[in-house]
Amino acid sequence: MNEIKFIKINGKRWQNFDHLLSNKDRENGNPDRLARLYIELTDDLAYAKTFFPKSKTTKYLNQITLKAHRQIFKQRKIAKNSLLRFFIYDYPITLFRHRKKIIIAFIFFVLSAVIGAVSFNMDEEFARYILGDSYVNMTIENMENGHPMGVYNSKSETLMFFGIAWNNIRVALLAFAMGIFFSIGTYILLFYNGVMLGVFQALFIQHGFLKIYFLTVWMHGTIEISSIIIAASAGLVMGNSLLFPGTLPRIYSLQKGALEGVKIVIGLIPFFIIAAFIESFLTRHSESSYFFDSLLIIASSLLILFYFFIYPYFITKKLSHEQYVL
Repeated sequence: MNEIKFIKINGKRWQNFDHLLSNKDRENGNPDRLARLYIELTDDLAYAKTFFPKSKTTKYLNQITLKAHRQIFKQRKIAKNSLLRFFIYDYPITLFRHRKKIIIAFIFFVLSAVIGAVSFNMDEEFARYILGDSYVNMTIENMENGHPMGVYNSKSETLMFFGIAWNNIRVALLAFAMGIFFSIGTYILLFYNGVMLGVFQALFIQHGFLKIYFLTVWMHGTIEISSIIIAASAGLVMGNSLLFPGTLPRIYSLQKGALEGVKIVIGLIPFFIIAAFIESFLTRHSESSYFFDSLLIIASSLLILFYFFIYPYFITKKLSHEQYVL
């Protein structure tokens, strides 16, 4: 897209946003609308810097963005630190904007897990098809030897940490990238992982190890699996931008969707590292204290619920109000 077309498509929206900032308009404090305006402005600036780095358009967008930052983050020292600002403001706003896709991804994953568990109960050989003969045989052998979660003791903590962290990030990137196939690729990957989890859980339930399974797997799985699901929602963001471009040119809509999807995935990296640390250094000792296991699962659940669902709503609402009142 050339610069003239870029201005023609988005110019009116920039002027409206600039007017709101300059006149401190108080008419509409709707969080959805304000989150959309702010995120679209930063996305447009990123696009302009990439394709028209020295143009007046880029300079103009940069000025509006700086004005927005000065008002939104006024008297906030945290605004000077771009990394902290990303995780405290920018990232939660992006999550809030795409909360419906995150919820859809969660529901789809849970249904997939249910399908996996039901399929295993109907045919136990289904586990070997999904998990592989060697893994199923190893797991059953560990159960018979009284160490159902022996797989978590098979490697040193450090090697396991780096391997798990990389694998989780790789899966997240793949879940996002598969969204380019009109979101279908992401749904397929999400379905497979959900089925796999359902089968794995059903296998332990069948052998009478539900308690140990739940307390061991969900110590790290609460953060890990939730993060993978949210990474899949990033794929849906990109895929839906291609499927439903609205009034935008399809290629430009895809670029914007991809940028927001990348932002969602990048924000998950610390959570994958935390999950890898728990799985590598703590999960192997899960049977030593069921109270600690339960406490960690509850704390992880509250962290996910707060940071990915509750906090984005309140911070978006708060900033949108400030943006019109300042």
